[in-house]
Amino acid sequence: MHNYLDFEKPISDLEAKIRELKKIAEEDESIDTSEEISRLESRVDEAMVDIYSKLNAWQKTQVARHPQRPHFVDYAEALFTEFTPLAGDRKFAEDAAIQAGLARFRGQPVAVIGQEKGNDTKSRIKHNFGSPRPEGYRKAIRVMEMADRFGLPVISLIDTAGAYPGVGAEERGQAEAIARSTEMCLGLKVPMISVVIGEGGSGGAIAIATGNRVYMLEHAIYSVISPEGAASILWRDSTRAKEAATSMKITAEDLKGFGIIDGIIPEPVGGAHRAPEKVINATGDVIFTALTELSAQPGDKLRTDRRQKFLEIGRNL
Repeated sequence: MHNYLDFEKPISDLEAKIRELKKIAEEDESIDTSEEISRLESRVDEAMVDIYSKLNAWQKTQVARHPQRPHFVDYAEALFTEFTPLAGDRKFAEDAAIQAGLARFRGQPVAVIGQEKGNDTKSRIKHNFGSPRPEGYRKAIRVMEMADRFGLPVISLIDTAGAYPGVGAEERGQAEAIARSTEMCLGLKVPMISVVIGEGGSGGAIAIATGNRVYMLEHAIYSVISPEGAASILWRDSTRAKEAATSMKITAEDLKGFGIIDGIIPEPVGGAHRAPEKVINATGDVIFTALTELSAQPGDKLRTDRRQKFLEIGRNL
């Protein structure tokens, strides 16, 4: 059953009528509803195009958080072969919020890192809703060090509301782990390609997103804090999240205009959750093109260009 967002009510009403007509036709084969169904499906397509052509920042936030949106595990299964997950930071514990390992991408050996939110209650608890603890970032560092040593490109897929802010995480050095992970990204002498596939929240996102190329899906968001968090701090009222989202310029279009990301990966009309295979394949094509270009460059240049890229963010605004 599809989960409709609040602004998708016109679509949900039409699709409910289509399901009702199909059920009637199944129960009584003498009734032909095909013409009416075809007419309603055309109206659904028109409504979808109309609604998704003018989404505001808050509506894009809702799409980025859609429970049926493809997650890291979906991309890993579709884009990579021989994926071998690596667990633990060799210091404290395993953190399932960050998935990392070695794989082949279209035949080429790579290191893969990403946040996984989970898709049901059990898996969401297991993955801590995609909010990593310090050991998750230290695991990412371990995998990136291995990739650098053996000359493996790094591909990271970002989808987190932010790093876990619990007492235990802070006691174990959450800020230091995020800083070290960001530093590791900047120091790599191998290509690093990052894609924000859902939410890119705060340092929890940039810790594995400091790549030579940074891309976003069309309806993904990327910001220093969640809209609810910003509203709580600025106005002490989390219900003003919609206003905060608009002011913060968190959409792919905004960030491409600011030069923070390098490109936008289009999503199917209705969002990635309506055609996951299509958007995953498109993401793979973008990664492949960037990887082909970057692989021809020497390691020192990759590192220098990556550092310079992030030093220059904001200078021309």
